[in-house]
Amino acid sequence: MEEFVVLVNPQDEILGLMEKQQAHINGLLHRAFSVFLFNNKGEMLLQKRANEKYHSPLKWTNAVCSHPKTGETYIEGAKRRIKEELGIETELSEKFNFIYKADVGGGLWEHELDHVFVGNYEGHFNLNKDEVEEIKYISMEDLDKEISETPENFTEWFKIILEEYKHHF
Repeated sequence: MEEFVVLVNPQDEILGLMEKQQAHINGLLHRAFSVFLFNNKGEMLLQKRANEKYHSPLKWTNAVCSHPKTGETYIEGAKRRIKEELGIETELSEKFNFIYKADVGGGLWEHELDHVFVGNYEGHFNLNKDEVEEIKYISMEDLDKEISETPENFTEWFKIILEEYKHHF
């Protein structure tokens, strides 16, 4: 089944739809969202992308990142994907949005108008193994250390979004 992304201009005005992989090949700006989840100790949830992902497999990234479907709001998309990928439901609040472009290898680009959501979750996960290899909570201090020592283990967009996140908090 083909998946489509919503192409937009920098003001978030819709320009049209494009098949997801083609948009990533062309590096065209499209709608996206990123979810950062924390536990009660303030540790961030990371997911390791499944080996079957068409780009950035087995790399660590934030809890969820994806694209809203046509006619779906950013928050609706974020809640849908945390249920589809992590098997959970939790409240989310939007913190900021920004535009970034990242080379993710293999001739693919993430060029996204990204809305960043934050939530808190304590409890059981029901991981979708087609999407998520494993998860872990990590302190911000340990996360910074791991990224510094082994940046190749993390998705390119997560490193960009994390730095932007730090500027807002």
